Amino acid sequence: MHANDILIDAYGRIQEEVHAAVDGLTPDQLHARVGADANSIAWLIWHLTRVQDDHVADAGGLDQVWLTQGWEKRFGLDLPPRDIGYGHTSAQVGKVRVESAGQLTGYYDAVHEQTLEYLRRLAPEDYERIVDERWDPPVSLGVRLVSVLSDDLEHVGQAQYVRGLLQSAEA
Repeated sequence: MHANDILIDAYGRIQEEVHAAVDGLTPDQLHARVGADANSIAWLIWHLTRVQDDHVADAGGLDQVWLTQGWEKRFGLDLPPRDIGYGHTSAQVGKVRVESAGQLTGYYDAVHEQTLEYLRRLAPEDYERIVDERWDPPVSLGVRLVSVLSDDLEHVGQAQYVRGLLQSAEA
């Protein structure tokens, strides 16, 4: 199995889990915070999608789906256009409000499609290309793609945990 195929499968699992985390939830459930400064499901899914969009676009020399497909305007968040949520304060987390679960999955699906298109055209030698020299050692494309994958899986797992807490409290 080629590295592209492995990454395509792995990113497909993120997509499945994103849908499982939010499907059927109301806006109130998506925005609920289980602690005063906790992240909401909406913020977690928005953030993981923004990270994937930003990092894959940057590594691949692509435009961000958030900006080119109008998602930034559709969400209408009171945040800078290129904000990805890194280092957000509690107040900034609270600004991430959505109309529906479908808004989150729609944006994720659009980012996922761009990610898959990019992965399909990578050659084995592309994974060694340095995409970020701000780190020691510098970050290769392969390392960046795995880093995004790991971050996304962590955040979608957190969203599913919050969903479980909310549902058990409602029972």
